[in-house]
Amino acid sequence: MNSTDIAFLMAGDLHRNIRALKQLRSLSEQGYTVKTYHLGGSFAKTDLPNGVSEVVVTVPAGRGPLYFKAIDRAFGHAILDHPARMYHASDLYTLNACAAAARRSGTQYSYDSRELYAHVAATRRRPWVRWWWSRLERKLISGAACVFTVSDSIADRLQVTYKIERPIVVHNVPEVNPLPEASALAQDINYVPPQTMDVLLDDRGLASNVPILVHLGQMKKDRGCENLIKAMKSVQKAHLVFLGFGPLELKLKELAGTLHLHDRVHFIAPVSPRAVHVALKGATIGVTMLEDTCLNHRFALPNKLFDYLKAGLPVLSSNLTEVKRVVNLHECGMVVNPASPEDIANGINTMLDSPLLSTWAENAHSASETFSWDKATQRFMLAINRALIPSNHPDD
Repeated sequence: MNSTDIAFLMAGDLHRNIRALKQLRSLSEQGYTVKTYHLGGSFAKTDLPNGVSEVVVTVPAGRGPLYFKAIDRAFGHAILDHPARMYHASDLYTLNACAAAARRSGTQYSYDSRELYAHVAATRRRPWVRWWWSRLERKLISGAACVFTVSDSIADRLQVTYKIERPIVVHNVPEVNPLPEASALAQDINYVPPQTMDVLLDDRGLASNVPILVHLGQMKKDRGCENLIKAMKSVQKAHLVFLGFGPLELKLKELAGTLHLHDRVHFIAPVSPRAVHVALKGATIGVTMLEDTCLNHRFALPNKLFDYLKAGLPVLSSNLTEVKRVVNLHECGMVVNPASPEDIANGINTMLDSPLLSTWAENAHSASETFSWDKATQRFMLAINRALIPSNHPDD
């Protein structure tokens, strides 16, 4: 049997997960061979980097404890006869399979805590669920060769809760050059260049100087989407665009119609994760309205925040701990109460009328130089390299 360097496990669709795709690219550039195991999905496939292959793991549809047990069993079986020097759990749901494989083969495992799993929205008012995930994480996290997470608050919480070395913070920030070189694209007859926001809205007859508010990503519960639409009743000069998809899409369209906002609230299908920065060109303000419904939300740093910064968009954000810190520190927008349509509307109107709008845009662009994948991946790769090639990375 041929051993690979890293078996990379994730309970989701690899091609929808830009964080995983960026990590795989970084591992490839360092010369590692990686076999990725994921659940697959309907999202368009992305060409994987050199040395990276994929295996789609089949798990029957379901939910609850039995479903997660089936995930654990399916991933454990998938990697049973595929030895690796390191097993990387890209989420808590694959951590047990990685830890078991590492024990069996005498190697090691790493863990990416992309959420504060014991405190996600699904565990709210379900203490036994929270207890279960906390118990699993406590049992396995200390044995990981390296632990990663997405924000300082989550890193601090994990360190204190489990009495471990502070996890390494790797923000969900964009790549500097997220798309292949133009010369390579020109050779692909199936390549469709990504379109900018004004082009995406051209078929709706919008004038090029109309202010555009954009909400990027999934339309899901507790992301402030309903309140954002309600706020548009008090915003006269701008249009709102939802760029993405999600379970609330139909409900949001109905709400926009009920409020007679169908001509000013638009829904555009998601673009490739690596084309987001192009699609955002032409927008005026980027919006993230994650609600304070659980500790995981309070400590979150959504991908969309950093996508807005890269696109040079001023940000209107909810007043959550980590997001507020970034917006205020870099003076790139305003924060509001996501539970209040009135507060959201006031924030939008204030930003649109403010002489600081262009300054916020400039500051957003400057902040994106701080929050770039080229810098974030250095922390990720340093930890991986130290685990896999310890003799090459002596302690200082």
